[in-house]
Amino acid sequence: MSRFLYHMAHRSEWEQAEAEGVYRGSPDDRRDGFMHFSTATQVVESAARHRAGQTDLLLIVVAEDGAGPWRWEPARSGELFPHLYACLPVAAAVGIHDLPLGEDGKHVFPPLV
Repeated sequence: MSRFLYHMAHRSEWEQAEAEGVYRGSPDDRRDGFMHFSTATQVVESAARHRAGQTDLLLIVVAEDGAGPWRWEPARSGELFPHLYACLPVAAAVGIHDLPLGEDGKHVFPPLV
């Protein structure tokens, strides 16, 4: 069984990727030289820390064995996060979900596995 990895993208950036067939990441991803992904246990906190209050976000779901190669690298906290040092083919996305803001100002996530 495959593990799923998660990336948050602005709707306009993902729509551009759909037109081109490949997602090149956010401006932050391109600056850092890799695409930031999270596991199911990491993504909610990542959203609160790095995407707080941002609207029009999508949650892109990718099977770990469906894209890559992945590098598991430590964040400032020392926790390992999956990073993708390549563009992501749009076809590798196995799910795309809206990430609306709830009444508490936090993103509302679909069930994560």
